[in-house]
Amino acid sequence: MSTGSYYEPIDEHRYKATPHASGAWDPDEQHFSPLGGLVVHAMDRYRAARPDNGLVLSRIGFDILGRLALDECEIRVGTIRPGRTIELVEAVVVIAGRPVVRARAWFLAAADTGAVAGGAAAPLTAPGGLSSWPLGSVWPGGYIASLDVRPIAPPRPGRTTAWVSTGLDLVAGEPVGPLASYLALVDTANGIAVRESPTDWMFPNVDLTVHLHRQPEGRWTGLDTTVTFGPTGQGITSTVLHDVAGPVGHAQQMLTVRPR
Repeated sequence: MSTGSYYEPIDEHRYKATPHASGAWDPDEQHFSPLGGLVVHAMDRYRAARPDNGLVLSRIGFDILGRLALDECEIRVGTIRPGRTIELVEAVVVIAGRPVVRARAWFLAAADTGAVAGGAAAPLTAPGGLSSWPLGSVWPGGYIASLDVRPIAPPRPGRTTAWVSTGLDLVAGEPVGPLASYLALVDTANGIAVRESPTDWMFPNVDLTVHLHRQPEGRWTGLDTTVTFGPTGQGITSTVLHDVAGPVGHAQQMLTVRPR
């Protein structure tokens, strides 16, 4: 692995995945986590080329439509619902001529609501004094190998709280905003609190939805994660999202659960 990033830019809309982006279920596929961050980066670039309306990303939903081959991808971004206080932006990821991810993000007006802020969970123990957990002992793939994962308590089946960070750039040679860097680690949640061994059971997620009540800051993504399997082949990975200052929102992933 000669690069220090998950992606290398080809042109304005196309990116080449590096081996660091390889997935946990199949090393010939991309792990969705860095690809989700790349989508947000593409949205940031799209909106930076337009007049600044002061809106902030508050919700983003990704639907995974097909196989994420470890190959060149194209990301096209457009506005579905323009507005001065509310805006809906859509991005489509295309690999080998086929749409494989569709994402829609709500951007809402920013305002000072500090006087009424409240209701969030308590902050997590800071990552500085915690030991790293070799997540590669559970999962293969270049993406997992690139992570610094620090659990707050010993991981349990279906329940783990951990900090995740990486020393790699999301995109080689391009400045990447803090939100894209943060969200590039969120899809890791489905891998830190496995209920059953991934050598015996498959439980990939078909989507990822993130709601934010505050914009995250810093290089650490905190994941307070619970995994539930139902009796008919469905599961849910639910996560309270944190940065080092406290909670920032929630993430949900719908799982398709099946034996190997």
